[in-house]
Amino acid sequence: MSRPIIDMRGIVKSFYVGTPNELEILHGLDIVVPEGQFVSIVGASGSGKSTLMNIVGALDRQTSGQYILDGIDVSRLEDADLSGIRNKKIGFVFQTFNLIARTSALKNVELPMLYAGVPAKERTKRAKELLEIVEMSEREKHMPNELSGGQKQRIAIARAMANDPAIILADEPTGALDSKTGRLVMDIFHKLHKEQGKTIVLITHNPELAEETDRIITLSDGNIVSDVLKNKPEEAKEAAE
Repeated sequence: MSRPIIDMRGIVKSFYVGTPNELEILHGLDIVVPEGQFVSIVGASGSGKSTLMNIVGALDRQTSGQYILDGIDVSRLEDADLSGIRNKKIGFVFQTFNLIARTSALKNVELPMLYAGVPAKERTKRAKELLEIVEMSEREKHMPNELSGGQKQRIAIARAMANDPAIILADEPTGALDSKTGRLVMDIFHKLHKEQGKTIVLITHNPELAEETDRIITLSDGNIVSDVLKNKPEEAKEAAE
């Protein structure tokens, strides 16, 4: 089995800790995702998948349990270090694209590299390469308001890849797109997975999209109710051990 990129043990998340209204949302989750796996996390509203995504993405901290991301114990990091980890280790793709307005497609893709201190010439070269991968080279000078939803999402995927992250974390990436455009976006994720061996975590409520991934983790009421690794029974056995 490949080395684990995500290694979560006993992850509990509670809100209003220490008050009479204390509410436990995640109830001791164990999740190990090996390098190069395309995994979907599915569940209805209220299942805890958004809370889990925030912890995986180092946007929030677990109340207890251990989270090791690409060999780094996230639990022990100071808040200031967390933002650096997010920028270098995680490529985010959101339903709402989150592109910077009045900034060209090329500059949007360069942004994470700017934060990481990558020199200007190198930033531009890599951004152009990434736009080519998502087939958006001819739009590099366009502003977000000049792009369609599908085009914006492809720019967002290129931006997510900017610092060659350990994982791509995609939260309902086709949620705001029509089915044909959504298909194009999913094809890009498959391309990154197959050709570049990217580890991708897809958060979705769409079972059809989940079926396209290597593994489906289903959450309900803050618990994992199923964890299915498709077509690779020996890996499923290893993942469970």
